[in-house]
Amino acid sequence: MKWPKILALVRHGQSAYNVLRAQKEADPLFQQFRKAFEKDHRSAEARDLAVQVTEKFALGISDYNTPLTAEGVRQAKETGMGLSGLIPIPDIVFVSPYHRAKETFQHIKEEWGSAMQAKLVLDDRIREQEHGLSLLYNDWRVFQTLHPEQKDFYKMMGPYWYQFPQGESVSEVRDRVRLFIEMLIRECAGKNVLVVTHHLTILSIRANMERLSSEEFIHFDEHEKPINCGVTVYEGKPDLGTNGKLQLLRYNECLWKELG
Repeated sequence: MKWPKILALVRHGQSAYNVLRAQKEADPLFQQFRKAFEKDHRSAEARDLAVQVTEKFALGISDYNTPLTAEGVRQAKETGMGLSGLIPIPDIVFVSPYHRAKETFQHIKEEWGSAMQAKLVLDDRIREQEHGLSLLYNDWRVFQTLHPEQKDFYKMMGPYWYQFPQGESVSEVRDRVRLFIEMLIRECAGKNVLVVTHHLTILSIRANMERLSSEEFIHFDEHEKPINCGVTVYEGKPDLGTNGKLQLLRYNECLWKELG
């Protein structure tokens, strides 16, 4: 069989940006800005509020260096405990080089001692989507208000094909993830593989496996997005197809407990 025996995918735990976004969306200033944005993103009011939102909700660190929160650490640890009874010990672990993904794996590993023996590979192909210049604003609406032509371009291209300035489109993420899948076939046939990555990487793997259309991809992104530390598992079936096939067993399963 050309496929891994088990391919388990885990999204990183809650990050500092995830918390900042929730705080921002609940803030009266941001809600006022959203109303102005929806009314006319080119208005002076929208621009003035966009600047205020940027100043109030600046994360102050790069996407690459964004860490987990204390809640994200808890999610990762409980996921590690759950994985130990869910899938075999991995032969190899691929992790996104972004800090929150590396940190997630470290905490998974602490709770799943036998995973310490697995070979660890940091792989750029499973990194987060690069959002380019929009990262300076920490919100796509703010970005489109201060660069109104980008809103027009986004509307023209749609969410799948739109490419952030100095960044990537969803389609480009899917392309590089396809290269990662080809590597799995070449180097990981018959092995148990764990991947710790980001939500769009997980969706890209699923889209490539199931040959989803661009519209189906965006539907999953809008309605079935992988949660923090959500677990997706494929099992290699040697009797399916000419060279076997990966069959989806679990999608976006939560192994950690909600608090409160």
